[in-house]
Amino acid sequence: MASSSQKKAKRVLIASSHALFARGLSSLLQSRQQKDVEVVGVVSSVEQAILQIEKLSPDLIVVDYDDESLNRDEFLARFVEGEKRLRVVLLSLHDGEQALVYDRRMLAAAQVDDWLEEWSRSRQDEYSMVQPEQRISKNDNRSDNMRHFITAGILVAVVTALLIVGLGQVRLLPVAASAQAQPIDFLFNLQFQIIAFLFALIVVSMVYSIIVFRRKPGDTSDARHIEGNTNLEVAWTIVPLFVVMGLAVLGSDGLAKTTRAEPRALEVNVIGQQWSWRFEYPELGIVTDVMRLPVNKQALLHLSSIDVIHSFWVPEFRVKQDALPGGEEFVRDLRVTPSMTGNFKVRCAELCGLRHAYMENDVIVMSQEEFDAWVAEEQGLAADPVERGRKWYTTYGCNACHSLDGTPGVGPSWQGIYGAQHKLADGTTVLVDDAYLYQSIRNPASQIVEGYNNLMPANIAEKMTDQQVDDIIRLIESLK
Repeated sequence: MASSSQKKAKRVLIASSHALFARGLSSLLQSRQQKDVEVVGVVSSVEQAILQIEKLSPDLIVVDYDDESLNRDEFLARFVEGEKRLRVVLLSLHDGEQALVYDRRMLAAAQVDDWLEEWSRSRQDEYSMVQPEQRISKNDNRSDNMRHFITAGILVAVVTALLIVGLGQVRLLPVAASAQAQPIDFLFNLQFQIIAFLFALIVVSMVYSIIVFRRKPGDTSDARHIEGNTNLEVAWTIVPLFVVMGLAVLGSDGLAKTTRAEPRALEVNVIGQQWSWRFEYPELGIVTDVMRLPVNKQALLHLSSIDVIHSFWVPEFRVKQDALPGGEEFVRDLRVTPSMTGNFKVRCAELCGLRHAYMENDVIVMSQEEFDAWVAEEQGLAADPVERGRKWYTTYGCNACHSLDGTPGVGPSWQGIYGAQHKLADGTTVLVDDAYLYQSIRNPASQIVEGYNNLMPANIAEKMTDQQVDDIIRLIESLK
């Protein structure tokens, strides 16, 4: 029977560029007269270690933890799972009394050789207890990895499908009522499907890893050190790049469809002001506060503002565009092709002042026959100037600030003011007659009533004829 002195010694390769570390560890082992451990060499880099492994056949590589010139992670990545079943440990010799070992045990310096002996025995016993047919091969690992990948992939697909079906039951958008809404809704739904997939990919992968790869009770071994995965890094760079490029192509196609011009479009001037909308049909000679459009015919809207920035938005049409002040050079165009009849609301989507929330007007989409009948009716204006004045009262947005029944508003109520004496902000008194009202409409800032601010746009009556102004004055006179 062989004596203990005849047992094969465990061969240790030291990785350090500090000569004191190598001498200190060697002398530490020699001082204990450790016969089962032999220091076979010293290297200062991974490249040197690779060269020495074939020559020296070490069982253990001890890496100097305090040597910053060494790439400790590379040592772990290269050798911790090597074919020769090498063990790599990081060792820090703080002083002559203590050593810090990578497996998080604090040992007295005198115990390091005992630890090495214990390690060599436990590794050998552990390996010898496993029968050859029970040892996991690389093919077995590859098979397990593929099984986990397929299982997680199926779960991701199932969760993605459930999310898409669930989102389909929620009404995220109002009914689509224009041709321009179709490409916009397509992109909207596509992006929600992509988001559902990414959410499922992240959450399922995380939960699956927590459940399947959690540390088992009693397992105190170190996890596998992974430096990186080039294929994965290339994939998550290339795949998102192509996805974004694909979405850019689809977005460009959607933009082209929403701005495509059709022949003989109905032109409508849309004027925003605090806090109402006015719609002018220059080809038909109609001005109104309710937009009426024929179904399945494109309308070319010329958007502008007479005071601050507004934004024309009918949610069912999907498209939206700002209306800017500043004259003809700032007029913005928007094309809309209504695809269903019904009543809708145009809203201002730009914060524009005190009554921004109430800045909405009706939009009525009707058949071509109904539209033609409305045009004929509008072109035959009422003979009564008071009735015409009521029309201009809403058409030019006077109702946003002035009431007809005495209700206080941003501006004075029109009820009972004709023929009365009004005190102005400068302290003078004025008789409310035709001349005063005409001047107040044409030049709003000239005579401000006491207690009110100058909020009326200076160009409010820029597109009003003298006849329309006189119709409004006759309406005010009728309220006395």
